[in-house]
Amino acid sequence: RVAIGHPEGFHEAFANLYRDAADVIVARRLGRQPDPLALAFPTVLDGARGIRLIEAALESNAAEGRWVDCRFME
Repeated sequence: RVAIGHPEGFHEAFANLYRDAADVIVARRLGRQPDPLALAFPTVLDGARGIRLIEAALESNAAEGRWVDCRFME
């Protein structure tokens, strides 16, 4: 059963995300180009950018709402 507050498609969304990631891994191991539609999952770099945004929000809060540059330096 799905927990209260989660839409019915919650589990299916994660299943699709993991399937796409697995499809890309298999394609790359076989030396093939992955299906472009399977490349929509977030990357480690996307996660790092998200963490930077959260850090900037916390820094802004600690500075009484002062604007903080949240750009991610790659």
